[in-house]
Amino acid sequence: MVCLGNICRSPLAEGILQQKAFAAGLNWSVESAGTNGYHNGEAPHHLSQKIARLNGIDITHQRSRKFIAADFEVYDKIYALAGDVLNEIRHIAKSKYDPVKTDLLMNELYPGKDMDVPDPWYGPEPGYHDVYKMIAEACDAIIEKYTTSQLPADTTLQYK
Repeated sequence: MVCLGNICRSPLAEGILQQKAFAAGLNWSVESAGTNGYHNGEAPHHLSQKIARLNGIDITHQRSRKFIAADFEVYDKIYALAGDVLNEIRHIAKSKYDPVKTDLLMNELYPGKDMDVPDPWYGPEPGYHDVYKMIAEACDAIIEKYTTSQLPADTTLQYK
């Protein structure tokens, strides 16, 4: 799960998908990163932590890190939370970029619509609730997609 700073959207996405995968009995490892690196080592934004907590998810242990090209060698799927982030992923990865491994998160719910998850950083708390709902619905679609596929439940997938 990748956003700009790895403190608002992508930490929520990491926590939500990890919790949903665990609840579905899937052995997935979900992580997050940011493309700008401005917040390296920082905890998620306090409102992201609050919204996650209100929904039974603890993201307080997460720390921001910068997305790197080598992530394409580690992760099976890389979701960008917005189009500008996807462009930055391409730029950072250069020759390691793999379009088969990447997509906008909301395309899981609305295929081909290329919708962004808005960055709640600049707004009040209700925006974080809206973002949570969008991400949770997209993560439900991911879980549905992979639990109805032919993958055995104990298959280990790496998500960013």
